[in-house]
Amino acid sequence: MKISDVKVYPTWVGNRNQLIVKVETDEGIYGWGESGLSGREQAVAGAVLHYREFLIGRDPREIGRLWQEMYRSAYFEGGRVVTAAMSAIDIALHDIIGKKLGVPVYQLLGGSQRDYVQCFATTSAPTGEEMVEKAQELVVEGWECMRLSVNGGVDGYDSSTFEPRMSIADNAKWLVKARETLGEEVVIGIDYHHRLSVAETASFCQKMPDGTLDFLEEPIRDESPEAYEALRAMTPMPFAIGEEFSSKWQFAPYIERGLTNYARVDLGIVGGFTEAQKVAGWAETHYIDLMPHNPLGPVNTAATAHLAMATPNFAWLEMFQRSEEVEQQHDDLYPGQFRAVGGKMSVPDKPGLGIDVDEDAIANSPLHPDTSTSTRWRRRDGSVQNW
Repeated sequence: MKISDVKVYPTWVGNRNQLIVKVETDEGIYGWGESGLSGREQAVAGAVLHYREFLIGRDPREIGRLWQEMYRSAYFEGGRVVTAAMSAIDIALHDIIGKKLGVPVYQLLGGSQRDYVQCFATTSAPTGEEMVEKAQELVVEGWECMRLSVNGGVDGYDSSTFEPRMSIADNAKWLVKARETLGEEVVIGIDYHHRLSVAETASFCQKMPDGTLDFLEEPIRDESPEAYEALRAMTPMPFAIGEEFSSKWQFAPYIERGLTNYARVDLGIVGGFTEAQKVAGWAETHYIDLMPHNPLGPVNTAATAHLAMATPNFAWLEMFQRSEEVEQQHDDLYPGQFRAVGGKMSVPDKPGLGIDVDEDAIANSPLHPDTSTSTRWRRRDGSVQNW
C-alpha cells in the first residue's frame, strides 16, 4: 500500500474555520485528519503541501518513521505550524491503518482502557446568574465536570475589551456562588486563556476560599516555566496547562517540575497520536492525567476520543457546547460524528476513526476571511491584550 495523494481543505463549518486533511492510498483506502492551529489554517495548509511532495509513494504504515522525517527533514524543525500539519497527517495515517486492519484506532494505541469517555462541558452564558443557571442545567443533564465562563467584557466598551482586575473581581465572586449552588461533588474549572499576569493570577486565587475551583486552566502565558514556578509558590490551586504545546519537549519542564496537574494535550497541534502517546506516558510517570484540549471539529473530536479510550491516565475530554444549528451542520458534513450525552461519549468499534467527511461539501465551503479580528483584544487604554 502506498500514499497516492494528500489533500487539504481549509473550510468554514458552522461558526469557525477548520483545516481538514485527506490522505489517499493506491488501494482506495483513505484517512481523515484535522489541524488544531485555529486562525492559521492557510499557513498549516502550506506546510501540508510541502510534506505532500515526499509522502506520495510512501508506505502509510510506517507512521513512526514518517513522523520523524516530517519533523527532522529541515534545518528548522518543529514549531506549531509544522506540528499542526504533522498532526493532521498522523491522525489520517492512523485512520488508514485502522481501516486496513478492520479495527478502531484505539486498538492500534493499545486497546480500550475504559467503556466510555468522560467529558466536560463549558457554560456558554456570561458570568453571573445565567452562568450558574446553565451550570445547574448541565448537572441535571448528567455532566459531572464543567468549565465555567470567564467575564471579559467592560461596560461602555466593545466585546474585545478586557481588563484583568475587573474580570478577576467579578469572576471570583460568581465562582464562589457557583460552588455554593452546585455543591462539592461537581468538578468546576475555569479557563483564563493566558490573559493574566503572575500577580493577577495569585490575586484571583486568593479571592476565593480553598476548594472553590478544581482546576485553573492556562492563567498566564506558557513561554516561561519559571513564571509558573513563581505562581505555584503562591497558590495550591491545580493547574491545567499544555493546550498550546507542540511537542513533548514543551511539556518537559511542566511535567518534570510539577507545574501542571492536568496535561491539556491538543491532538491537532502536538504531533498527532504518535507524539500524544509519548506525552501521556511521560505524564503517567508523574501521576498527571490527560485532559485534552478540543474546541475543534468532529474529526479532531473523534481522534481525541480514541486517544482517551486507550490512555490509562485520562480525566476528561473537552466538549464544546454548540448550537443545534451547528450540530446539524456537523451531522450533515461529518457522517458518524461522535456525541457526548450527559458527559459520556461512546466510541464505536468501526474501523479507523469511525467518522467520515462530505468531501464535496467542505470543498465548496471556503475559509471565512480574517476571522481572527474577533481575537484581537485590547485594554481600555488601547494596549494589546492576549485573547
